[in-house]
Amino acid sequence: MSGRIVVFGGSGFIGRQVCRVLAADPRVGVVVRPGRDRLDLLDGTVDALAELLREIRPDAVVNCTGALSGSGHDLIRANTAVTAKLVEAIAIAAPGIRFVRLGSAGEYGRVPSDTSVAEDDPTDPVSEYGVSHLAATRLLELASATGQVDGITVRVFNPIGPGLHEENMLGRAARLIHDARRSGAGSICLGPLSAYRDFVDVRDVAGGVVAALLAPEPGARVFNLASGRAVQSRDLVRLLAAEAGFTGGIQERAAAPGRSAAVDWMCGDGSRAARLLGWTPAYELPDSVKAVWAGVDER
Repeated sequence: MSGRIVVFGGSGFIGRQVCRVLAADPRVGVVVRPGRDRLDLLDGTVDALAELLREIRPDAVVNCTGALSGSGHDLIRANTAVTAKLVEAIAIAAPGIRFVRLGSAGEYGRVPSDTSVAEDDPTDPVSEYGVSHLAATRLLELASATGQVDGITVRVFNPIGPGLHEENMLGRAARLIHDARRSGAGSICLGPLSAYRDFVDVRDVAGGVVAALLAPEPGARVFNLASGRAVQSRDLVRLLAAEAGFTGGIQERAAAPGRSAAVDWMCGDGSRAARLLGWTPAYELPDSVKAVWAGVDER
């Protein structure tokens, strides 16, 4: 593929890395990152979005926007309704082009311990966040079946790495450790850290997004972007504390995030992405944690 790639959310945690990978790929001509000054995906109309796409004339679209927290209305609006709006606008302005959206491991809901969940396994989200993403995935599958778009959802598991923000557990831990070291506090307080999660570096996630975007015949509509390994959150925070040189206490008395509190275990099977997209994670967990800590001052 060559030509124009539109990336919505190109200044965000994942979007920045997607744009970096696209810019380095010789198959890509121009990367366009429309900002909110041109069009706000939440409040803009389908017609306005279609007009923007007509102006840009993209060969493919990537949506890296979305909400991690908020009310059910907020999540449906940001994750589901924006997907529907993009599908309709693409069908008007550039029917049939590739459209990749970021989904979530939260679409699966509870997964049995010591198992890896695959794309064809049952989806039964247990949070409004997971429901909002699963609904968007289904909408994109329906639109692809009727030829409105050539849609792919990449289900991103727990992304960490450079630029991680504080809505994520490890980003919040990094900020608290940073502040504790400056103030001399003897401990930090987080939510429960007993859950196991599949952590994948955001730079690897970006590579998977681009692989899905540029694959001539992807062979599937949904791909897991996962490391295939579950790590207890407590161990990850300890790894971060060691990287930061923090020897204080780590208390677990804060509230758990609503989007994942009911899920004790999550591990993804990434074999479909490996087989059909040629994608496998390259970054090791210590490298990702080091990048989180290195970037904490920048936030």
